Amino acid sequence: MKATEDLRIAQTRPLISPAALKSEFPMTERSIRTVLESRTAIASILQKRDKRLLAVVGPCSIHDVKASREYAERLAALRKRIEDRIFLIMRVYFEKPRTTVGWRGLIVDPNLDGSYDVALGLRTARSLLLDLTELGVPVGSEMLDPIVPQYIADLISWAAIGARTTESQIHRELASGLSMPVGFKNSTDGNLQSAINAIESTRTPHSFIGIDQSGRTCVLKTLGNPDTHIIFRGGSRGPNYQDHFIEEAERLLAEMEMTPAILVDCSHDNSGKKQARQREVLESVMESVVRQRSSGRDSILGLMIESNLFEGNQKIPADLSKLRYGVSITDECVGWESTEEMLLYAYEKMGEIAREEVEA
Repeated sequence: MKATEDLRIAQTRPLISPAALKSEFPMTERSIRTVLESRTAIASILQKRDKRLLAVVGPCSIHDVKASREYAERLAALRKRIEDRIFLIMRVYFEKPRTTVGWRGLIVDPNLDGSYDVALGLRTARSLLLDLTELGVPVGSEMLDPIVPQYIADLISWAAIGARTTESQIHRELASGLSMPVGFKNSTDGNLQSAINAIESTRTPHSFIGIDQSGRTCVLKTLGNPDTHIIFRGGSRGPNYQDHFIEEAERLLAEMEMTPAILVDCSHDNSGKKQARQREVLESVMESVVRQRSSGRDSILGLMIESNLFEGNQKIPADLSKLRYGVSITDECVGWESTEEMLLYAYEKMGEIAREEVEA
């Protein structure tokens, strides 16, 4: 009898179950506290009870655990300096969506060589997340593969659904069951309605096929996720962080009877994917925040910066020993010094708002 299935499957590799991986890399009390307290703080910012600015800051993608730990240590120190006005979480992205082909992230290809050792990738990712949360650094990450969250989502404080997957039904269903706040990016062409539709969908209960902690295929029924917001990342027609785009989103969200909650990505199409322009975007966004809050509006809740130890990016060389330490292998990132300057600028702007409120 001729086969009719798996005709193009070259190999099947069993994976460790989520429960087994968590037993191998269990959360500590410090990690649990970091996650729970930061999720509560982020939800309070979304609900406008906490007036601090949310800032998601870190590498475009994680590929070097040592450099990531060093970055987190610097971020932890900076968090303490600005935490009264800015709630800072580290951008820790393990999966990369691709328009065509390319390196797909640390979980899928941790060795950077096309060997696709996903088992190693999951272990490496979970180990790093434990280190960061033990350090007291909350983590934000994109949820791309719908199975991966069962392995690492307990360590994530904030999640993003990317521009290419915001319209995906499975990602909306996934987000409706996630235990943390979730941001939806506008589509790659700059369309806002897709993200707004995703928010509406995610706030309602869903049922979908997934796996449980034992790795068994099952139907997952969700409660819906009320802690959602939109992420402005620009689009193929240009940036969308200017005031008229913000006002359009406010109107569209109000029509859907949703509280306007917007996070502006200073990278991607808002900066033309040029790291040097992220500072320009941030300064413009902070001016908008000052104007908004002076007039009693507060739809801009935060911003995102793609940042690494050193600026720029690099291609993955054939000889991995030639990789430059602390430099992105995906999109361009600002270096640490610029990152610190940008966040301190935002901190001073938030101080202006606080002083105006006291005087009023």
